[in-house]
Amino acid sequence: MDVYLGGKRIRLDPRASLGKGGEADVFDLGDGRALKVWKTPDHPDYAGQDAEQRAAEGRIEQHQDKLRAFPGGLPDPVIAPLELATDRRRRRVVGYAMRLVRGAEPLLRYGEPAMRHGGLSAAAIPPVLVGLHRTVEAIHRRGVVIGDFNDLNVLVAGGEAFVIDADSFQFGPFLCQVFTERFVDPLLCDPSLPRPALVRPYSQDSDWYAFAVMVMQSLLCVGPHGGVHRPRSAAARVPQCARPLRRITVFDPEVRYPRPAIPYRVLPDDLLQALYRIFVEDQRGVFPRRLLQELAFTRCPSCGVEHARPACPTCAGAAPAAVRETVAVHGELLVTQVLRTRGAVLAASVGASGLRYLVHEDGRFRREDGAVVMSGAPHPAMRFAVQGDATLIGRGGELVVLSPGAAPERLPVDCVGARPMFDVNARHRYIARGGQLLRSGAPGAGALSGEAGEVPIGDVLAGQTVFWAGPRFGLGFYRAGEVSIAFVFDAERPGLKDTVELPFPGGKLTAATCVFDADSGSPPRGGRGRAWLFLAAEQAGRAVHRCVVVREDGAVEATADGEAEGGSWLGALTGKCAASGFLLSATDAGVVRVEVRGGALVEARRFPGTEPFVTQASRLLVGPEGLFVVDAQAITLLRIS
Repeated sequence: MDVYLGGKRIRLDPRASLGKGGEADVFDLGDGRALKVWKTPDHPDYAGQDAEQRAAEGRIEQHQDKLRAFPGGLPDPVIAPLELATDRRRRRVVGYAMRLVRGAEPLLRYGEPAMRHGGLSAAAIPPVLVGLHRTVEAIHRRGVVIGDFNDLNVLVAGGEAFVIDADSFQFGPFLCQVFTERFVDPLLCDPSLPRPALVRPYSQDSDWYAFAVMVMQSLLCVGPHGGVHRPRSAAARVPQCARPLRRITVFDPEVRYPRPAIPYRVLPDDLLQALYRIFVEDQRGVFPRRLLQELAFTRCPSCGVEHARPACPTCAGAAPAAVRETVAVHGELLVTQVLRTRGAVLAASVGASGLRYLVHEDGRFRREDGAVVMSGAPHPAMRFAVQGDATLIGRGGELVVLSPGAAPERLPVDCVGARPMFDVNARHRYIARGGQLLRSGAPGAGALSGEAGEVPIGDVLAGQTVFWAGPRFGLGFYRAGEVSIAFVFDAERPGLKDTVELPFPGGKLTAATCVFDADSGSPPRGGRGRAWLFLAAEQAGRAVHRCVVVREDGAVEATADGEAEGGSWLGALTGKCAASGFLLSATDAGVVRVEVRGGALVEARRFPGTEPFVTQASRLLVGPEGLFVVDAQAITLLRIS
């Protein structure tokens, strides 16, 4: 497809893709601008989706007048249309050019516990929110309402928040008709419906409601309606999606606060009171900016918790030291605490040589034997892995391999967003670079890998390809414009099969992760390997999750869908591992075993005794010793006695 800017033809090259939303594709124009092109009803992403096709047609029709009447004078952090893109005859608007914000992450990431434990300081968050507050005020002064204000249309780069998707703003006669369930003001919804649905026009008050949701989620890693509602009477239980309509929040005593979240008592009482009044008592109006400006976080020297109160609200007094091999019996479980740290566990793996891990504590990156591999502080943009004695650290377009007794090895790699693309198994490391997927032997593998240097596996789309490597095979995909390709590749031999018919969920893909059967040790003999791919998407205002089981021959064996949060095994993408043909999923209620049966994914067994030792944010690793539970500051080994 070609579009025109100022009469000049622009060819939409998938290699210039910056991302895909639920309504549009975005491309890099190469001159400091990005081009947003709305998906037409015949776009491949809408195939077989009649409702989405009709919505696309109506959306494009409205934009013919709306974009030509777009207001000027909006604040600089608003990424507003700079020039309209049209068809060849310049009669029909098909999108627009806008300023390109490089190196940005959606504000959504600030609400992920992994970001906080991976180097994002609590003290770095209030300035971002204060800046966003000023931007919202300035937008309102121009008589404009953001409308569908959510943490995916706020990007953060260099400590500054930018508001994107300006074409959905509400002004004059042009109402915003799309919404996101987690951020829509319940006062604008019909309380008689089973889940939030927009029935009244957006207002400045509804923008401030959404802003308050972002404040809470960014500071505490949980929104106002997170956790699991568990009333004493089963008859009083309310579905997760209906809780905003009933004002059942995390402040409710019958809601189990999610354990991966940051305890809300780390915030000052006046800020907590403001959030309570908004989400429980329906108070509206401009969010009090001083509550954010006055936030002063400090890190407790004893327990390491960051808080904004006069004294640490969680500290018991004594500094927790690293504890190793403390064994206790808990029902049928034999529980061994392998590690506890005041810092953060950054990476872990289980292989033939046992458990290996990387910890950051007291300004140093240490391996499981206490060896210091590097000094400094982790950064949220860093990605870590351990492979035998080697430590791999990726940031930006570079992967650094640190091996004992060897000089650091630096490798250029592609990035997808801010994520450097590499992965490892016990034998090899894999990287994407310049349109190729490459494999090399593990550092020090020598004759084990049987290779020298890098071996091309196959061609992929540069800067757009995400992939994962298992012991037998790997899985990956790239999506750009109208192109969606998924592939599998053998862990040992060159070549990839790019005909995998991966059923992507509709809407904007927000996250993806994957685990493989037999994730530890050498590839098993015989049998059939599986990849368990987990995808998150914003779809028609809802956060949905999908699990897709792919065999090593590329065949899709089973799929399952679920909603974010709610406590099910699909409520989070994290906390998964696979072994011997089944999946183990960590939830806040304990570990769940999931199996493939007749093309369906079935919850086969629950392990309620594991509840005290796992959360949905735990990383699980299966080894000969049992199940390792890797949390932000601890590693625990669980064995059924």
